Amino acid sequence: MNSRVVIINIFRWIVLLFIQIFLLRNMAFYNLSTPFIYVLFILVLPFSTPNLLLYIIAFITGLTLDTFYDTLGVHTTACVALAFVRILFISVSLNREAIDEPEPSLGNMGFRWFSLYAVLCIFAHHIVLFFLEAFKFTSITYTLGRALLSVVFTLFTVLLVEFIFHNRKSA
Repeated sequence: MNSRVVIINIFRWIVLLFIQIFLLRNMAFYNLSTPFIYVLFILVLPFSTPNLLLYIIAFITGLTLDTFYDTLGVHTTACVALAFVRILFISVSLNREAIDEPEPSLGNMGFRWFSLYAVLCIFAHHIVLFFLEAFKFTSITYTLGRALLSVVFTLFTVLLVEFIFHNRKSA
């Protein structure tokens, strides 16, 4: 990775965490759906990011959120799970050596691939997050409902940000 990509990703990390912590933290619809825009940072990290570094970045991102949300490792665990699903999905769906694109963004990979990628990663993140937050299976339907509604809201937010800020691939 060159220094320009590193600076862009550090800026992206700061901006997305700032938006999550100071704007979206208390935005919940009837305590059922909460947007988590910070997952976009982990989703669009470059393909060339080594797996160990990806896990470390996910851990630090989750730990930062846990600090501001007063949750004891819930976001950290969910971010590491997101990194695991990201690695698994990319290794199954793409040949890493034949990838011409620098990062898995909507403009580079197309709507269909990016949407499936984002849905699976966000779903894994939210299931881990909400079940660790509830920490009981007695209210499984309520927790699943919260997770699914939050997946929809987060996916909508992620796709909206991707449509606004990323250019289409030039053919």
